[in-house]
Amino acid sequence: MPCAWRTSDLQLLLILSVFLVAECISTEVDDSVTVSSSTQNMGKDNCSLASSMDKKRKHLKLPVEVNVSQSVLVDTKVVLPCHPTLLKTELTTWEIILRDKPPCTRAYRRDTNETRELNCTDERITWAFRPDQNSTLQIDPVAIAHDGYYGCQMVTLDGNFHVGYHLQVSVAPEVTLFQSKNKTVVCKAIAGKPAAQISWTPEGDCVTEQEYLDNGTVTVQSTCHWADSDVSTVSCSISHWTGNKSRSIDLSQGAQMLENISILYIILPIFIILVIVGSIWFLKISGCRKCKLKKTEATPVEEDEMQPYASYTEKNNPLYDTTNRVKTPQVL
Repeated sequence: MPCAWRTSDLQLLLILSVFLVAECISTEVDDSVTVSSSTQNMGKDNCSLASSMDKKRKHLKLPVEVNVSQSVLVDTKVVLPCHPTLLKTELTTWEIILRDKPPCTRAYRRDTNETRELNCTDERITWAFRPDQNSTLQIDPVAIAHDGYYGCQMVTLDGNFHVGYHLQVSVAPEVTLFQSKNKTVVCKAIAGKPAAQISWTPEGDCVTEQEYLDNGTVTVQSTCHWADSDVSTVSCSISHWTGNKSRSIDLSQGAQMLENISILYIILPIFIILVIVGSIWFLKISGCRKCKLKKTEATPVEEDEMQPYASYTEKNNPLYDTTNRVKTPQVL
C-alpha cells in the first residue's frame, strides 16, 4: 500500500511539472508575438508619418499672390523686394501705377540677359541691385508723387508669383499756435498727409476745418474759445502717423502780446507818414537853396557881359577922347 501511494504522488508531480513547462513556453511565445506585432505597428506608424510629411512637403508651396499696404515717410529711402523665393526666375516684371501718370513697366529677361523700360521717366525709381541677382526695386528719395501701386510679376519653372505694394507716402505737418481776440486760440497742422487730428486741453467751444491742397496734403485748423475766465493756459495736441506734437499758450500773455501788436499797428503808419512828410520838406528846402544860389551866380555874369560894351563905347566916343586930350597938358 505505501508503494502505491508513492507511485501516485510521483505521477501527480510529473503532470504538474509538464503543465508548468507548457505554460512557460506559451507565455514566451505570446510575448514574442506581442513584441513583433508592436514592432510592426511602429514601423507602419513611421512609414505613415514619413509619407504624410512627404505629402505635406509636396503640398507646401509659396503663395501665388501677396498684397501689402506700406506707409513711408517723405524724403526717405524705401526698398520693395519682389517675391521672396529662391526659385530660378526666368522673367521679372515690375508694373508701377502712379497718380496722373501713365503706367511704368520695368522688366528683366534671364535667357537674353536684358532689361527693358516703358514710360519710366522718374530717375528716383531704380533697381536696388543687378536685376540678374536681385529683382528688388528702390525709391530714393520718396516724394508725395510716389503714392501708388507697385506690382512685381515673376515667371519661374514652378509657376508664376506676384507681389503688390500699395505705397502711401506720409508728410509730417507743420504746427502753429496763436491767439486772436476774446480768448480765442487757433491751432493749425499745415500740409500734413494724411490729415492730422487736433485736440485741446482743457476742452472748449471749438470748430475744426480742413483744407485740401493740390499736392495731396491737408491743412487742419481748429479754432477754440473759452468763456470761463479761470482758464489761463491751454494746450493743443496734434496726433499724426509721423509723430505726435503739443503746443501750449498762456492766454494772459497772448492778450498782452495782441495789445502790443495793436499798438504797433497804430504807431507804424504814423511813423511812415512822418517820414514821408519830413522827406518832402527836406527836398523842398534843398530845392529852394539851389534856386537862390543860381540867382546869385547869374548877377555878376550880366555885369561882365556889359563891361565889353562900356569899354568899346569909351574908346570910340569922341567926348571921352577930347577929355583925355584936355587933361593931358594940364598934367604936364
